[in-house]
Amino acid sequence: MNRIKNYIWLLLVCSTAVAQARQTGWRPLFDGKTLKGWHQLNGKAKYEVRNGAIVGTTVTGEPNSFLVTDEDYDDFILELELKVGDMNSGIQIRSLSDPGNNGRVRGYQVEVDPSDRAWSGGIYDEARRGWMYQTEMNPAAKKAFHKNGWNRYRIEAIGPVIRTWVNDVPVAYMVDDLTPRGFIALQVHGVKQRAGGARVQWRNIRIQTGAAMNPKPLDLSVPVANYTLNTLSPLERAQGFSLLFNGKDLTGWRAVLQQTPPPKGWVVGDGLLHILPRAAGDTVKFGDLLTAKSYKAFELDFDFKLTKEANSGVKYFVTESERSQRAGLGLEYQVLDDENHPDAKLGINGNRTMSSLYDLIPAARLEPRFQKKLGDWNHGKIVVLPNNHVQHWLNGFKVVEYERGSNAYKERVAHSKFANKPGFGLAEQGPILLQDHGNSVYYKNIKLRELK
Repeated sequence: MNRIKNYIWLLLVCSTAVAQARQTGWRPLFDGKTLKGWHQLNGKAKYEVRNGAIVGTTVTGEPNSFLVTDEDYDDFILELELKVGDMNSGIQIRSLSDPGNNGRVRGYQVEVDPSDRAWSGGIYDEARRGWMYQTEMNPAAKKAFHKNGWNRYRIEAIGPVIRTWVNDVPVAYMVDDLTPRGFIALQVHGVKQRAGGARVQWRNIRIQTGAAMNPKPLDLSVPVANYTLNTLSPLERAQGFSLLFNGKDLTGWRAVLQQTPPPKGWVVGDGLLHILPRAAGDTVKFGDLLTAKSYKAFELDFDFKLTKEANSGVKYFVTESERSQRAGLGLEYQVLDDENHPDAKLGINGNRTMSSLYDLIPAARLEPRFQKKLGDWNHGKIVVLPNNHVQHWLNGFKVVEYERGSNAYKERVAHSKFANKPGFGLAEQGPILLQDHGNSVYYKNIKLRELK
């Protein structure tokens, strides 16, 4: 009798939820009773409906499994609740299936991460580019996920902008236009060696599309990952970012001690800024490239691509008092091919390697999977706060942190190649500089906001 009562209660709850969803522009993707509207791809994990929830159970030896919507979606707002034990999972959006590879699913995945790493709500590109948005820049997001209970996820995918929330905490704001349309899927992560039987549960899955969509207001505290070429998203504009490089020409840039750019060497094409390599036997460089404006406290974002044995750098608080026509002096975010350029082995404890504060502070070494291959694009970030606290970031991770002008900073300068440069790196303000070191290096997506 109790079982019949429970079943009737469940039917009432589900029908009420469906009716309320329709009144508010929401459409249910799960009826609470069956897997109608869904099909399975990739692995053979077990999917079933229990007590008004979809339950996915791992099967030993099976790869990632996905319960996929029959319908594809472009712009939408998705909400659902999920519960997981100690198993990693994810929600695929705008995803595709490769018929020639056993239906392998690929595309954007919103992370479900109960580990201490706490990347839930971040964005991973399944079977394609890997991690695209970790939560390292958003500490509040790391505390949002409940390890032992139900979690509310919200995903907005409108145009190239993908936004995520976990338990109403904003996590990710990513801009990418690689895949504008695809299916939604619920992942059961593959298990190769450990025993199967781990479960993930999903319930109250609903979607808004078209005119029914009601996106949340912008939250200025959320960091942006923008993968489109030389553009500013609505949130970046609201946060105060502007493009330092317009993707078309060298407007806003100049040479050292000049008001105009170097006459040659810096080439703009296909939206990229390219410093050409110095010709064999030529001892004269083209010269560094500086912003026309100077900056005090700021957040600078830039993407860079190295060629083999290439060396360059992004300098800040640059001075030109030495009157050198081709080089400016300043704090340097090192841009270097660590594997093939000899400079990586010089200095002290690796303080001339990629993203280090050149010759002063070595960058923390990233896990191999986050170190880009030669010829791939890296993302750099320099943050200078008004209190002179400085950070270097590489591919979403903080790798250097120091306080400009502190005793520790002055001690490092005293033991560096800049020891005979009075007041090195302590200028009140200065331009941003891209270094010509005689090698072929590419830049794009150079943008900055001033901090107060």
